[in-house]
Amino acid sequence: MNTIFALIDCNNFYVSCERLFRPELGNKPVVVLSNNDGCIIARSDEAKALGIAMGAPYFKTASLLKRHGVQVFSSNYGLYGDLSHRVMSILQQMEPDVEIYSIDEVFIRLPKSGDRDLGACAAAMKEKIRQYVGIPVSIGMAPTKTLAKIANRIAKKKSSCRGVFDLGACQDQDALLDRIPVNDIWGIGKRSSEKLNRRGMYTALDLRNGDLDWVRKNLGVIGLRTVMELRGVSCVALEQARPARKSVVSSRSFSRPVTSLTDLKEAVASYISIAAEKLRAQGLASGNLHVFLSTSRFRTDRPQFSGSRMTGLAGPSSSTPVLIKAAMRCLTDLYQPGYAYQKAGILLTGLSPRGIRQQNLFCGPENDNPSVMKALDRINARWGRDTLRYAGAGTARPWGMKQSRKSPAYTTSWDELPIVKAYQNSNIIG
Repeated sequence: MNTIFALIDCNNFYVSCERLFRPELGNKPVVVLSNNDGCIIARSDEAKALGIAMGAPYFKTASLLKRHGVQVFSSNYGLYGDLSHRVMSILQQMEPDVEIYSIDEVFIRLPKSGDRDLGACAAAMKEKIRQYVGIPVSIGMAPTKTLAKIANRIAKKKSSCRGVFDLGACQDQDALLDRIPVNDIWGIGKRSSEKLNRRGMYTALDLRNGDLDWVRKNLGVIGLRTVMELRGVSCVALEQARPARKSVVSSRSFSRPVTSLTDLKEAVASYISIAAEKLRAQGLASGNLHVFLSTSRFRTDRPQFSGSRMTGLAGPSSSTPVLIKAAMRCLTDLYQPGYAYQKAGILLTGLSPRGIRQQNLFCGPENDNPSVMKALDRINARWGRDTLRYAGAGTARPWGMKQSRKSPAYTTSWDELPIVKAYQNSNIIG
């Protein structure tokens, strides 16, 4: 029995999440901005047609967006994460072998048998996601993950495919691969593309037919693996269990420059709370903590500063108060008055399973308060992040991110649930 890989990709995912609760935006240009409303990180097809570039600074494109009536949203990662989880849950219910590749991409391994219609199977997945979640997806199928990436691209771009394309059923794969530039192949970066172009290889077909010895010498094992995948030999296995994290980072740019140590302490404490929650969710503990600060490199009229401090903990910990205490020591040592800081963050390294702890001969372990941390996480999971939080993280948070165009938390806050009203004979009935 042969194996077929399917890649399910949510179309313009962030934009689709915003449109889900604003159906009147279905055919209108929409963009989503990054943290602090800085750059454009998602565009609808209509916005792409206007020439709006990915990553373009918002302040440089604001007049163009306004002139064309483009709807602009601040990033709403809580909403996007929740809808992503719903999509992934549906796929995991439908198929046993699933790899969540990113927030909007999933690989699935489909056993190929003579009595199974893969096209009908993919169409059923697509329809169930549309019906249960409302997010449009494209599905590409092929004998390898690299080819599935190409098939998904075709499913998304070619309207006649209706969002589903099976590369294995294509009668002329050579002609299809000859239209795919090498820089669009999964695993081929800019430098590799330049090497291939100098060699006279410009398309996926050129690379597939390339000399293996040359590829191994110039692109290494990864490049050789890509060539074999293009030839239909599966070399990239499905990762059903994600590899363990090696670090956890939490950082943000401020909505305005911050000068006081008090405000910086609040920001760092809030970032620690986020990172510690991630540690506990994955059953990990951190042995080292880094704190970093920087001014804006774009403000050349102001003094510049960038620095970091690291401290080792007495023992690996995932306790929020233990980590906050260590971070405050680093921050106090790092802070320099007279600078307008634009960004702060923390990095947790030396991660290990929470149940495994190397004892310290010279000092006892910190009190991790596991029962308190468990209660904290359960309450915040049930009622929303920051329902309970440490006082050191602040309340007013004037340093917080700028999100002037953020949509409501439609699916994660009782106070922001959408309200549906029905009318009959001019009377409201629900």
